[in-house]
Amino acid sequence: MEKLFAAFKGKRVLVTGDTGFKGSWLCLWLTELGAEVTGYALPPEGERPLFDLLGLRQYMRHVDGDVRDLDHMSQVFAETQPEVVIHLAAQALVRLSYEQPKQTIDTNVGGSLNLLECLRASDSVRAAVYITSDKCYENKEWVWGYRETDELGGRDPYSASKAAAEIIFSAYCSSYFDSRPGFGIASTRAGNVIGGGDWARDRIIPDCIRALEAGQPVPVRNPHATRPWQHVLEPLSGYLSVAAQLLHQPKKFGGAWNFGPPVGSVRTVGELVAEAVKVWGEGSFQVSPEANAPHEARLLQLNTDRAAVDLAWRSRWGVDETIDRTIGWYRQVIRENASPRAVCQNQINDYMGTSR
Repeated sequence: MEKLFAAFKGKRVLVTGDTGFKGSWLCLWLTELGAEVTGYALPPEGERPLFDLLGLRQYMRHVDGDVRDLDHMSQVFAETQPEVVIHLAAQALVRLSYEQPKQTIDTNVGGSLNLLECLRASDSVRAAVYITSDKCYENKEWVWGYRETDELGGRDPYSASKAAAEIIFSAYCSSYFDSRPGFGIASTRAGNVIGGGDWARDRIIPDCIRALEAGQPVPVRNPHATRPWQHVLEPLSGYLSVAAQLLHQPKKFGGAWNFGPPVGSVRTVGELVAEAVKVWGEGSFQVSPEANAPHEARLLQLNTDRAAVDLAWRSRWGVDETIDRTIGWYRQVIRENASPRAVCQNQINDYMGTSR
């Protein structure tokens, strides 16, 4: 991994969605690798945005911008002349998509279309990673992992927006990118990411931490729902692996990729919360079913054979370590006043040093 990621040293990398949870972790990692990072996103939101906690403005350039604004994004492309683009910007919450379907689709479909237009017009970009979600698949609630060639679909606005973004991606590849020499682009699909520094509403770990901080029981809506939990560094390592390989062999490593944990990492929401409370050191949880709650998938698993065979990528941290690292981050930062940046750096270093 270290040798592969050396490809980013000195590279001009543009990250959309850099102020979000995953974007902040990714930009920290890229700056640690020696990349020249520019971020394009809405300003950080919330009381304790990870982007600000990490002090990223000191180590990279950030541009306040909306992916729905094609003219502005095109201007940033022209100014920065990126060599690598990683597209993370999105409305990322399923439940919020029920409240704001138009904003979700405008951002996830229209914003992604604008990104593809910028790539189509760019002469500098050599590698692009276009991130969607595991929820782009037509979820049949079965136990088998979805392959990259499986049917796309979605019964909620968020899932439908991600499926639509994938269809547009495929059309642009066929129409414009497949025949462009020296340019590679891939779409990547991952989900159910947890890790330190996430404060989004209606996500299980932030909900846990807010309740535990306040000395209140953690509310659990769907204790029996299962998810293949993975640490945020797992899919990010996949995105970086694909981007690095695209720089070397742009056509071989294009197309769609799944990044997810092994089947054994599946835990129910109730089991996850119980373990989180244990790692935190005190607290409790209670089942709080919500009347007339919007539909949320109960079972979703990805098949990652292509990543294993073609990228030699596999999940490095099991579910127990993932929970321990995640809750440990909050415990260190909140209860021990540790530096968020130092904790993140230590976890990145530990992850990079973990043998497969």
